[in-house]
Amino acid sequence: MEIKPKKILIADDEPDILEIIHYNLTKEGYDVYTANNGNEAIDKAKLYMPDLIILDIMMPKKTGIEVCSILRNQILFQNTLIIFLTALNDEATHIKGLEIGADDYISKPISPKVLISRVNALFRRLNKEDDKTIRINNMVIDPIKFLVVANNEEINLAKKEFELLYLLASEPGRVFLRNEILTNVWGSDVIVGDRTIDVHIRKIRQKLNMDCIVTVKGVGYKFVL
Repeated sequence: MEIKPKKILIADDEPDILEIIHYNLTKEGYDVYTANNGNEAIDKAKLYMPDLIILDIMMPKKTGIEVCSILRNQILFQNTLIIFLTALNDEATHIKGLEIGADDYISKPISPKVLISRVNALFRRLNKEDDKTIRINNMVIDPIKFLVVANNEEINLAKKEFELLYLLASEPGRVFLRNEILTNVWGSDVIVGDRTIDVHIRKIRQKLNMDCIVTVKGVGYKFVL
């Protein structure tokens, strides 16, 4: 299974800073997107679903604090990594940022080496804590919490429905044969028919209200982005 680069969104109203950060993080292998103000940061966060968001605190239209607060109140962004860029070194600002959900602070002027080091460290921590959660576009599938969120709405799936969705989404684009699905979801000791898979797939489609599971006639099913 191909490992896709982590996605990072940077929001800052200073073009020079955006250019420096974009260049260095792209060089490090990340997919990088940019925004020039708080409103654009929120829009692009919803569009690209980044793994990490870097927010300048002092931005027009909405401050980094306001953007962080808005995103943290949405299910899809409750676990997204957020770093603040700030020229403000007062303790009150730092405390407020951490209280609303910031994961780290980086002070201006920015050192590219320090930035990359802090970003890499956060992703290492995230991988240790949460290496089984699947995040695809506007969907999050958390096997620890048995939680599915699609388009910012929590979807209530039965246990087998969840396990079936998780299996298919674990390798997007791959066709899972019917016997593979039966073995992985129901086990080899339980006798169920093909009709059981079809019923569960239909229920998942209805609950998600998304065309993300495709039937490959006579073969099986696949999850598509």
